Amino acid sequence: MGRLIRGLAISGILFLAGCGSLGRGPDSGPVPIEKEPEYTDVSKPATPAKPSTPTQPSISGASRSLMSKAEAAASSGDYEQALALLERAQRIDSDSGEIYLALAKIYKAKGDLEMASAAAERGMLYCSGSKQCGALRAFVK
Repeated sequence: MGRLIRGLAISGILFLAGCGSLGRGPDSGPVPIEKEPEYTDVSKPATPAKPSTPTQPSISGASRSLMSKAEAAASSGDYEQALALLERAQRIDSDSGEIYLALAKIYKAKGDLEMASAAAERGMLYCSGSKQCGALRAFVK
């Protein structure tokens, strides 16, 4: 009787050991081990992370060229052409505060203060540096 129980126990262990490898091929490598979750010591104050400063994306060469053409058009009084050029630049670099500032200036020169304010408000979302942000803020009603 003792041999029978011992034989059944060994058979059961071998069976269970074989079940753990079902569905895995011979070249599948070792079974991954789950890691324990890491706990932080709450008795120590956490070191605050340094806030990341958003970086202003640089304006592409195409936008820079369009902006200089717009400036030339505006200086000759052709505000519609200047706005068209700046709107093209804005489509290329839609997150440039510099382009929105240029748009606000042209709208103001044209006499459209509502559009100047709207362009400046949008540009404040993307402005970089206090000088540029302050210039945009001056257009907002």
